[in-house]
Amino acid sequence: MESIVECVPNISEGRDIEKIERITNSIAEIPGCAVLGVEPDADYNRTVITIAGTPESVEKAAFILVSKAIEEIDMRAHQGEHPRLGVVDVCPFVPLRGVTMEQCSTMAKRLAEKVANECKVPTYLYGEAALHEDKKLLSTIRKGQYEGLEARLSGGETEHRDSTRLPDFGPTEWNERTSKSGAITIGSRGILVAYNVNIDEKDASVSKKIGSLVRSSGRLVKNKDGRKMRVPGMLTLVQGMGVTLESHGMSQVSMNLRDVEKCPMHVAYEACKTLANDHGVEAPGSELVGLVPLQAMLDSGQWYAPEGVTDEVELVLAAIEGLGLSQLDEFIPNERIIEWAVSKAVAQ
Repeated sequence: MESIVECVPNISEGRDIEKIERITNSIAEIPGCAVLGVEPDADYNRTVITIAGTPESVEKAAFILVSKAIEEIDMRAHQGEHPRLGVVDVCPFVPLRGVTMEQCSTMAKRLAEKVANECKVPTYLYGEAALHEDKKLLSTIRKGQYEGLEARLSGGETEHRDSTRLPDFGPTEWNERTSKSGAITIGSRGILVAYNVNIDEKDASVSKKIGSLVRSSGRLVKNKDGRKMRVPGMLTLVQGMGVTLESHGMSQVSMNLRDVEKCPMHVAYEACKTLANDHGVEAPGSELVGLVPLQAMLDSGQWYAPEGVTDEVELVLAAIEGLGLSQLDEFIPNERIIEWAVSKAVAQ
């Protein structure tokens, strides 16, 4: 393939395996497109699906998958630890090879309009595909989550500005269909690494503190007169929060590394680890959600491997061990590193 695009739909279902399989199987036979990863999380009640292939096949697959998720998932019954806005909380296109960000933005706009017109569901554009500067950040669009969507669409009280309240395409009223589907956010972005650091505590009290310290936006503090000031966080281009993982009896600092070159995984991990130690708890490992660029693994491997090691496989193994990436589930490099996974899928 001369041109390869990645798409990473996050669906709001992480517990019903049969339902997840029906959604992912809907795109299993599309020529020129491969499903590289399906990662359900019961605590988040969310599944990260990674697909890659030619731009045409990936765009086709994305529409089929979104349509199937709208059919299968009912947001009125959804509960989970992770913020979400609809049945497909986010669906970004990512340029990998021979494709520009502008092309991915065009794909996102076409998909958002098609989903809105054919599925009668509200869609928002974010990232590089955003139609308004205020909608670039996913966290901004997702404020109030699904529970606040009715007020947004009905003209009720909301923390959103006029520029972010309404969807870019689709219905702007709350009805039976929108209450079931919620809203879907589609966009384009560079490679983002979803990275979680495991904290050895059952509640998320320390994890929440760490999240507020490491995330780029930091903490909002007030003085006695009620004036507010934001104190920046430790890490660059990082979103973070603390969440509980009841099924594992621990918590996590859940992060999005928006530019893994400016904040490598080992920097995020070691920052969280030392802050956890300051609070008397351990950070015994971490977790990657979705796939990761090879270079990100090599950068972290160079920190954990003995000085002078240059072999790619040795560096990857050093990163897996140093970051504790197999603590919760075995980390298989050929399935989790983007370049290796795409090469494997294309060869089949």
